[in-house]
Amino acid sequence: MGEEGNGSLPEDRSLLVVDDDEPFRNRLARAMERRGFVVRTAQSIAEGIAAATAEPPAYAVVDLRLGDGNGLQLVSTLQRISPDTRIVMLTGYGNIASAVAAVKAGAVDYLAKPVDADRLMAALLQWDEVPQPVSETPMTAERVRWEHIQRVYDECAHNVSETARRLKMHRRTLQRILNKHAPPE
Repeated sequence: MGEEGNGSLPEDRSLLVVDDDEPFRNRLARAMERRGFVVRTAQSIAEGIAAATAEPPAYAVVDLRLGDGNGLQLVSTLQRISPDTRIVMLTGYGNIASAVAAVKAGAVDYLAKPVDADRLMAALLQWDEVPQPVSETPMTAERVRWEHIQRVYDECAHNVSETARRLKMHRRTLQRILNKHAPPE
């Protein structure tokens, strides 16, 4: 694979997403498809190995904890099947030791769940992340809360029930918040 500039996609955009959390896996797959990837999914190490053996992906996203074992096993196997596959490890249980183990096994990055699809894309493609300029006037707490709710709402494909569940909030409360205008910055 050649070097890709910031903002350009490579010719081979095949992506294997391996996660045993079906709703998360499906949301992530849809988000990455919208960003131009050709996505296949698997829910276990066995399914991931079978998919990679049948058609080695250019990119892979692997959860650390899978129902049939540790995702690090899959990272090592994917590297043997296709050494050029760029793998990002995801986890909801991050710690330094598992991050080091993921990189040693062959992952190019290690991200905490829930992961932002743009951040994941940048990690997969090794784009240099442009630091956000620091505002001289920080956002208010109400604005930060509203921005977070909007981000989760977007990640849930504008599904109010799913957004309310993820935010641990009553659905009607969320609907009232969504119907209001954004608070001032």
